[in-house]
Amino acid sequence: MINELKNLKINEIIKLPQPKTKGELSVEEAIFTRRSVRSFEDKPLTLEQISQLLWSAQGITYARGGYRAAPSAGATYPLDVYLVSADGFFHYLPEEHNLEKISSENRLIALSEAALDQEWVRNVVVNLVITAIFERTTTRYGRRGIGYVYIEVGHTAENVHLQAISLGLVSLPVGAFDDDEVAKVLALPSRVKPIYIIPIGYSRKE
Repeated sequence: MINELKNLKINEIIKLPQPKTKGELSVEEAIFTRRSVRSFEDKPLTLEQISQLLWSAQGITYARGGYRAAPSAGATYPLDVYLVSADGFFHYLPEEHNLEKISSENRLIALSEAALDQEWVRNVVVNLVITAIFERTTTRYGRRGIGYVYIEVGHTAENVHLQAISLGLVSLPVGAFDDDEVAKVLALPSRVKPIYIIPIGYSRKE
């Protein structure tokens, strides 16, 4: 449980702690250390860790231009990030670095079932789900924009995986899931398409 998130009411917004722009682990060490891990401890993350992970995905890094942590074709920013935990699920709002509570329901099991019953999706404290509104990019670039969106998802996910390592956490790339079922679990509007799930937590010591 993450107390600050558990106690939020539906549609309530929490201001996340300011992200740090300097850590203790070098980029090279994070790249060298990163592994896909499928076994997680039942240990909560702090709000500071949640803040840092979300910022690394889509946080604002240059306020005047609204530029974000991951590069985006034509700065069209088609991606949205959702956080799914036992405390409910939440929508990240990059412009204000806020987190909005969408539901208090624990949807980890439902998300796991939508992800072809992958146990690590439910046996983890937090999943980040990266979604896209393709029209934000294809309106400018046509069909070519579809590829740009998938490229951007890769940029974003790699930021998250490396940020997790720098925070002493581990993560797992998950692409095997039923798109429609994930959208149903998160009650996503029809134009919002789930693309990537990232379970994140502490590695379970065997």
